[in-house]
Formats: sequence, C-alpha cells, structure tokens
Amino acid sequence: MVTAGDFKNGVTIEYENGVYQILEFQHVKPGKGAAFVRTKLKDVKNGGVIETSFRPTEKFPQARVDRKDMQYLYNDGDLYYFMDTETYDQVALPPEDIGDSLKFVKENEMVKICSVQGDVFAVEPPLFVELEVTETEPGVKGNTATGATKPATLETGAEIQVPLFVNTGDVLQIDTRTGDYLKRV
Repeated sequence: MVTAGDFKNGVTIEYENGVYQILEFQHVKPGKGAAFVRTKLKDVKNGGVIETSFRPTEKFPQARVDRKDMQYLYNDGDLYYFMDTETYDQVALPPEDIGDSLKFVKENEMVKICSVQGDVFAVEPPLFVELEVTETEPGVKGNTATGATKPATLETGAEIQVPLFVNTGDVLQIDTRTGDYLKRV
C-alpha cells in the first residue's frame, strides 16, 4: 500500500478500478484547513490524464508493473514486432501502444516492454543510443561563437538539433529521454 503522502513521480497505483501512473504531485498546506496532495495521474491503459487531490493519509494498492527486456525486430507498417530473447516468443504491438518511444531505436536493439496484468502500456528505449547522421547541412565557418545548432536527420528518421561541426556520416550518442545530442562517437 502507498499513502498519498509518499507519492513519487513514476509510481503506479490502482485507483477507481484502473491503473494510474503518477506524473506530477504537489503537497499543499493551506493556511486554513487540512493539507492535501494535488496530483496528475495518467491512465496506463488508455493514456488519459486526470488531475485530482487526495488527503495525505489515503492509501492505495501499488500496481505491479512488469518490465521485460525484449528485442525490437521490425515494423511492417501496421504493427511493431518484439521478441523475447529467452523464449523466442514474438509480440506484435499497435502504434498506439508504442507512441514515439522508438524514434531513436534501430532494429535488433533491446528495449523494455512495460505491462500491468498482461496489458502492455509502454515501451522504454535504452537511455542512450548511438546513431549515424544521414543528412545535415554543412556548418557555416565563423558562426560557432554563439553555440549555434542545425537540424540533422538520423538513420532512424528522427530529426534533432546538433552543433555546427557535426557532418553527414558522423555517429552520435543521443539521450532518448530528451532527444538531445550528447557527443560524437
């Protein structure tokens, strides 16, 4: 059981016959009246977000989230295919379950499939990936004092902002949480 006073971002709870992940929370202590916890909850099954308040003493059962390492195989246009590397079972997921979490993931890379009671609700890519730049404009000499950036297209089709010294063919390390360029490899 988790009390509302112990909420943290990312905790998954069972609430009103659904499974919700805490996106944001704030403890509020008004001058008059009792303290409360203001939260923003995301329904893990349909992706809807609700805002609600709880008393800090309210208790909720913590939902069990299963995270399984699987290999991303390919996308056939309608479905994304993943394989369990231990049992070789394949799972096909629709684009609604994937979102944009695979925009930095190449085929045959490992990802984490998150599910609650057998229902997949998210795909977590690795924190850092190395991708090749397939297209970018050449940098303009003398424009480096401002820390300028330019758009670059990666081998997965994702577009990010990179420093001017990055060229087509360079391999970059990317943070998948923010989509930021980290360094050349």
